[in-house]
Amino acid sequence: MNLIDILKPECICSPLQATDKQEVIDELVDVLLQCGEVSDADSLKCAVWTREQTRTTGIGHGLAIPHGKCSSMKNLAIAIGKPAEPIDFEAIDSQPVKLIVLLASPPDKTSDHIQALAHISRLMNDSNFRESIYNASTSDEIYELVKLQSV
Repeated sequence: MNLIDILKPECICSPLQATDKQEVIDELVDVLLQCGEVSDADSLKCAVWTREQTRTTGIGHGLAIPHGKCSSMKNLAIAIGKPAEPIDFEAIDSQPVKLIVLLASPPDKTSDHIQALAHISRLMNDSNFRESIYNASTSDEIYELVKLQSV
């Protein structure tokens, strides 16, 4: 799986306007709506928020990967947000997050959904890549960094 195949440049927000976890999820789902990736933003927000309340998606090292499945999704989609200031996401390492990667998929794409989550996690485990993306100041820079890793 190649993340650049499911990430549109216009689905990256830097900086995010949101200042807390639920606002971040809402803002990123709204981005997917504006990009035509989801037809029912409210149902996706509900799916992602319900998943988030089960267990935090703040996986450590400044990253959160909120995700959900929703019937109003035609395909897998990703929205990336970089907050102006790190946000408390109740991460497993108790550190605020510097980057949020929201993954959404249709209910029948479980395997693709899991593969995408694993790919994002592996990519962000690379400390050089992680620091580069955290230091990126624009949406274009973030997109180019992801694109370079997908070659």
